[in-house]
Amino acid sequence: MSRLLAALLTIVAAAALAVGAALGIVALLDATPAQPDTPLITYEQAGQGS
Repeated sequence: MSRLLAALLTIVAAAALAVGAALGIVALLDATPAQPDTPLITYEQAGQGS
């Protein structure tokens, strides 16, 4: 019975640690500012004729 309880507590602790790590990673990703969406190469518009 003692081993079963220890195994159950280990599983619960591991699950809580995994959820905490996942929430921490999501919080870090949300905290970083969005990068500007500017193109590296721009093409000049050609005239409509020809």
